[in-house]
Amino acid sequence: MDLEISSGAARLAAYVANPPVADPSPPTLVLCHGYPSSALGAADTNRSYPQLADRIANEGWRVVTFAFRGCGGSTGDFSLQGWLDDVLAVVDHLQSMGDTRGIWLAGFGTGGALCIAGAARRPEVRSVAALGAPADFRDWASHPRRLLQHARDIGAIHHDDYPPSIEVWAKGLHEIKPTDDAAAVAPRPLLVLHGSDDESVPLFDARVLSDGHGDAELRIITGAAHDLRNDPRAVAILLGWLDRERHQTS
Repeated sequence: MDLEISSGAARLAAYVANPPVADPSPPTLVLCHGYPSSALGAADTNRSYPQLADRIANEGWRVVTFAFRGCGGSTGDFSLQGWLDDVLAVVDHLQSMGDTRGIWLAGFGTGGALCIAGAARRPEVRSVAALGAPADFRDWASHPRRLLQHARDIGAIHHDDYPPSIEVWAKGLHEIKPTDDAAAVAPRPLLVLHGSDDESVPLFDARVLSDGHGDAELRIITGAAHDLRNDPRAVAILLGWLDRERHQTS
């Protein structure tokens, strides 16, 4: 089922997958994509996520996946703060989608880091899975104009007059700190999953996030790169973790 979720002035294109067996109060997972690759571009960055949502839904979950502002069919322009606002808006929207046994967050890359940040700001979130997530955004914060141009090049920024202020636009790069937020997620469960050969986010970031939480489940996949969404081992670990989470709330 397709729907539209409001996030400030942005309109997020979302997809909802429901479990095949009727459940008046299923657990709900918000599934987040990462920052677009140069090869794929912003328009197609979340195209495979409805398929993953359907697969997770078959295990008894209600799954909501969406395109961050500037990506897919969503309106708006990319900013890190805007993307965090999108996560929070989707969590808030779930309050109107019917009864649920709870809300979980799972995300890949930047989406995983923002799931940690979102859970730190929404205590109703039960737990988080972060796959290939950065521990901070210092590299982006060091070169905001380069990031801004890259976002234009991949189609995540659509308006020539955006942003009105690069200083304001870049503020979130400094202020959103997944490592600090991981501590705020505790004692709620956190799965940190990373590829040993991640070419985009160092393996060290996974250890920093795990240490920041204090009691995270840290899983390293030998030989895996950054694109864990398309790694069957990563998907299998995520599904196993979700299965344990679901049965703990039954």
